[in-house]
Amino acid sequence: MARIPLLQLSGISLTFGGDPIFDGLDLVVQPSDRVALVGRNGSGKSTLMKVMAGLIEPDAGLRVVPPGITTGYMEQEPILTGYATLGDFAAEGLDAGEDWRVEAAAEGLKFRPEAEASKASGGERRRAALARLLAHAPELMLLDEPTNHLDIEAIAWLEKYLSETRAGFVLISHDRAFLRALTKATLWIDRGQVRRQERGFSGFEDWREEVWAAEDDARHKLDRKIKAEARWAVEGISARRKRNQGRLRALQDMKADRASQIRRQGTAAMALDSGSTSGKMVIEAKGIAKRYDDKVILTGFDLRVQRGDRVAFVGPNGVGKTTLLKMLTGEEAPDAGTVKLGTNLDIAVFDQARATLDLSMTLWDGLVNDPEMRVSGRADQVMVRGQPKHVIAYLKDFLFDESQARAPIGSLSGGERARLLLARIMARPSNLLILDEPTNDLDVETLDLLQDILGEYDGTVLLVSHDRDFIDRVANTTIAMEGDGRATVYAGGWSDYQSQRAERQVSDAAEAAQAAAPAARPAVKSDKPVGKASAALSFTEKHRLESLPGVIAKLEAEIAKLTEFLADPALFASSPAKFNKASEALVERQQQLAAAEEEWMGLEERAG
Repeated sequence: MARIPLLQLSGISLTFGGDPIFDGLDLVVQPSDRVALVGRNGSGKSTLMKVMAGLIEPDAGLRVVPPGITTGYMEQEPILTGYATLGDFAAEGLDAGEDWRVEAAAEGLKFRPEAEASKASGGERRRAALARLLAHAPELMLLDEPTNHLDIEAIAWLEKYLSETRAGFVLISHDRAFLRALTKATLWIDRGQVRRQERGFSGFEDWREEVWAAEDDARHKLDRKIKAEARWAVEGISARRKRNQGRLRALQDMKADRASQIRRQGTAAMALDSGSTSGKMVIEAKGIAKRYDDKVILTGFDLRVQRGDRVAFVGPNGVGKTTLLKMLTGEEAPDAGTVKLGTNLDIAVFDQARATLDLSMTLWDGLVNDPEMRVSGRADQVMVRGQPKHVIAYLKDFLFDESQARAPIGSLSGGERARLLLARIMARPSNLLILDEPTNDLDVETLDLLQDILGEYDGTVLLVSHDRDFIDRVANTTIAMEGDGRATVYAGGWSDYQSQRAERQVSDAAEAAQAAAPAARPAVKSDKPVGKASAALSFTEKHRLESLPGVIAKLEAEIAKLTEFLADPALFASSPAKFNKASEALVERQQQLAAAEEEWMGLEERAG
């Protein structure tokens, strides 16, 4: 029996005052679809999602949602006017008694429903919009960059929620690990065309290369045919009085077809110049501590960063990662301890708030008025790694059209603002690069390029990110900030940190169990006659004393098996749910063993 689609788009065409974004687009979303929507920044992903949500009316075509089917769209910039709190916004439209849905989503996504809407940050507003969508539980969820402004714990919560939902969803995200874990089909927007493959994101890149290779082959064949026909048109005309008009028309059609083909957008011409070499020791922190009122950010933390290191900082939102970065670079002083910076440092900063961008300025003015890029006496050039370059040419290096040069920065998408900030940072030499949430809003191709550039960069990189895949690709050291002032240094990237952390948890649990056990436990089998015990113990206690050795032996065997199971360093990465369940079981049995041993000793003492 054929399934009724959740959503169907037929013949959709849309133009925003220039070239068409979509032309004759057909698209179907089926029940339980789990779809990745991918494409370059500016290709129209968010626009298509708004068409799917019914928020943008196309110039032509039809959008059909069957009766009774609800769709939900996560707004990037939700309007909170008229709402006292974030919880009021998220709960609007819910039936009486269903506020618990907002509370559940708020706990997982880590936002405060009671927070004043008028004072909420951009990240809090987006988390409230996501909570609103999840609380209403529509049959079709349209999620545009839902992991932006979420920390890794919240991303893991959302990943679990989406993996268990029966609803269909279409998902835009830059987070490769998130996409790979959740999606089973891929929609790819490329030059106004939308292709679909019934495989998740893990198969996207191979598919994309196959499509592009086939395009290149077809274009090469067409070029050779045009060249051959053009030669015939020149040579054949001189040899005959009459032209073969049909063949000439076919040649013109081929030329028109070739001219109409839209060239693939290239990758940004990004590059980093490490400039002068810094000293071997870049940063040395000893015993640094920081607190704000009652909140402890850091206590007694030591770190040594050497030239060429790639250090990633991970941890929940609000734990103090950005504060630690500022202390390590000398922007903020610690309450205790010392931070020593190395010699000859040129620091460049990519801030997560994009605060260095003046949204009222045009792209042109934003570059030429930057003190680090200004070329004296020239209003049309910028200084790029020591050489003057026309501002339009430099903007094109970062995939901006000439028509965007005079547009306000505030009109750019999140990904375009990130690219513009990268353009400013990469224009001047640096040997210490501070990247605070650089992956937000960037497309996958730009992230790939940024990763390659960082791999070739001679300087040092300090990175804050919640993108697990990006951390794995870039970092050689990971610092986990876990709250209450604790920060632990691990070798390697995210996956290395997870496996080392798992090993440490098992080791700590074993040490705790050993410490809780008596130094020298008496033999569990007593040689005292049962008759003597009966004088001091009740019948029930006597029976318990006799059964406890078996209980203790069973618990010890289970603990040994769980410890062996958790010793596999790859377990957490391959199956975090099994790891967590086994860890909880290990702690529970260790507690039971300690209690059983204490009970046995008490009964044995009374019986004596």
